[in-house]
Order: sequence, then C-alpha cells, then structure tokens
Amino acid sequence: MTHLDAPTLSLIDDCAQASLDLLHRNLTPHGILAASRTEEAEARRYTRIFGRDAAICVMAMCGSGVPALEQGAVNSLDALAAQQAANGQIPKYVDPEGRDADFWYLGCIDATLWWLIAVDHVRRHGGVGPLHWGGEVGRAIGWLLAQEHQHFRLLQQNEASDWADIMPRSGYVLYTNALWYEVKRRYGLDHAEATHYHFNHLFNPFQPELPKYHRARLLRHYARRGRRDPGLYLSFVNLSVVGHEGDVFGNVLSIQCGLADTAMAYRIVETLSAANASVPYPVRVVLHPLTPQHALWRLYMGRHQQNLVHQYHNGGIWPFVGGFWVMTLARLGLEAPAWSELARLARVNALDDWRFTEWFHGRTLAPRGMAGQSWNAATFLLARRALLGGAAGW
Repeated sequence: MTHLDAPTLSLIDDCAQASLDLLHRNLTPHGILAASRTEEAEARRYTRIFGRDAAICVMAMCGSGVPALEQGAVNSLDALAAQQAANGQIPKYVDPEGRDADFWYLGCIDATLWWLIAVDHVRRHGGVGPLHWGGEVGRAIGWLLAQEHQHFRLLQQNEASDWADIMPRSGYVLYTNALWYEVKRRYGLDHAEATHYHFNHLFNPFQPELPKYHRARLLRHYARRGRRDPGLYLSFVNLSVVGHEGDVFGNVLSIQCGLADTAMAYRIVETLSAANASVPYPVRVVLHPLTPQHALWRLYMGRHQQNLVHQYHNGGIWPFVGGFWVMTLARLGLEAPAWSELARLARVNALDDWRFTEWFHGRTLAPRGMAGQSWNAATFLLARRALLGGAAGW
C-alpha cells in the first residue's frame, strides 16, 4: 500500500472508523438493521434485520474487537434463526422486535445461504461453540438440499428470488450457486466436486471441454448459440434462455468462493477492468443492462422506474459489491490495484458527509436508495481486513 499518499491512507482510516460507527448506530438489541432509521427507510422496511444484509454485516462485526458489535453479530443470527420457517428456510427479513418475518414474492434463496456462511464465520471467530445453532443449521441445509438438482448438484430457483430481486434470472443462477458451493465447502457437504464441475460447465459453456452429462451438453449448445465468449460466467442458465448481461457480483463471488481456476479468475478481472466496472466507483453490478426491448425484460423491472437501464440491479453502482471486488483482488494477490479500489470505495462512502449511500446511477452517478447502508460499511471493513491480512476474513 506504499503507493498511496498520506491523504488517501488517512481517508481509508477515516472510512474504517465511520464504518464501525455506522454499524454501531444501526445496531439494535436484536441485531443489525439494513439501513439507518429515517422515515423513508421505515416506509420501505429497511429498518429490519435482513437475512443477506445482516449475514454480511455479521462477518464484519465478528472480529471487529468492539464488544457491542461482537454481541450484535450473534444477536443478528439469533433473530433470523428465531423466525426460521418450519421447512428450514431463513427469512428475507425479520422485524427487530420479532413480530413478523417476510419471505418475498418468489422466495429468497440466498438469505439461507448467507445465514449459513455467517454462522460458520461466527463459530470460527466468535464467542460461540461449534454446535451453536445446530438444529437450525441442519434444517437450513435440508431446505437447500431439497432444491438441488440430483445430477447437476446445483440449486434451482425462481426468477427474482435472490439479492437481485427484480432481475429475471432463474433456473441455475450463478450468484446463488457460488454461495451454495461456499456453503458446501464450509460444512463438508456431499457432492461438492460435482457442484464445482457443473458450475464451470454450465456457466462457462465456451470452454473446449464437453460436459459428460448429455443434458448439460444440450444446455451448453443453447447457451453458445450465436454468442462469443464474453470472458465471464453467464449470470444464469435455463432451458430456454441464459443471461449474457454480465453479472459482476456473481462473477466476483465465483472467484471469492474458489470456483474459478487461476486462468478464469484473471480473465474475469481483466474483463471487468476493461469494461471500467469500477470507474469512478466500485462497482457497477451489470456490464450490459437490459433495455425494455430486450427479450428478458419484465414489467416488474420498471416498477417505480427503479430497475431501468443503469439503475438499481440493472447496472447501478453498489458500494457493498465494491467491497467484494476489493476482496477478490486481494485474494488474487493484486494488492496495488486492491488498495487503489479500496480508496475509491472510501470516497464513494464518504459522499454527502459519509452518507453510505445504497446505490448510484451507473452513468449520471446520482445517489439513489437509502442512506446509512449497513452492508456498505461491513464490506469496506472486510475488504480492508483482507488487505491487512486479518485472520477473521469473510
């Protein structure tokens, strides 16, 4: 990090402290809220403990050395576990007072995945034993296994049922299955090798090796038709359609979760860098946004004018994903660019007096969404921790 000047290093330190302060402010006795309490946040239910948001925050709070945050990590997982469905699913969000739980329109498959990853993290680095949440973990894994294809060993899902909840990804989804492999690795689940194998053949159909399974070969044929190798994994694969829009988060997680080999990992980084995905701020989450004329466009994408081109999940800039981008660069040993991207991340979080804005328009850079977004703070801390060589990573 010696290439950074003193003011930039100071900005990174300031962002780390501001991140800890924000997590502390957004903490309740029952767990971490998705965003700071404002009238708008209350109206949009951001003042809830979200499965995915809280789990990511838990990994930053656990290992922070701040007693309130360390306890808040456990409390957040407890609050979600308390509202776990009878079939094992972890909710999209729970009320901090424990009064209700929400499971979204078509499900929220990644809430359960993130919760399991966070549980493993706290078991390893927090003040709980290895059997804490044992029953809940068993039920959560059982629920996920019920959705695993018995040959591909990949999870199947409805469209719009993960973090990108107004994007038309369905069937086998890149982002979700990167997390599934991570869960399998952490918990020593069966068929992890098959998950790894089919992940790389389904989501990268342009490789020369043909998959062994005849149905995988047919899906590969459909995915390749009329397309050139984009240098990225496809965002999803379905029987009739596949995603070529360039899912940045899913591709970054494929590296972070150990699914991309060295050659593929560097190709992904080169493709994202060539597309200026992190310019001026990390990181735009789609390289080629879907237009209303695109075959995959859905009416719900235009609801509240929210998911139009270069907006929200359809090409907006999300600083929390920027944190994973920095972690991925660090994982690949690209320390100099990783520190530079961490500095950009500090700058975007600092805008409007450390607003920690949820997302920005991918072209105009207009700030959008909620202020005081907890996972912005969390992934900044995780990224900085990764570059400093902290033991409690993610």
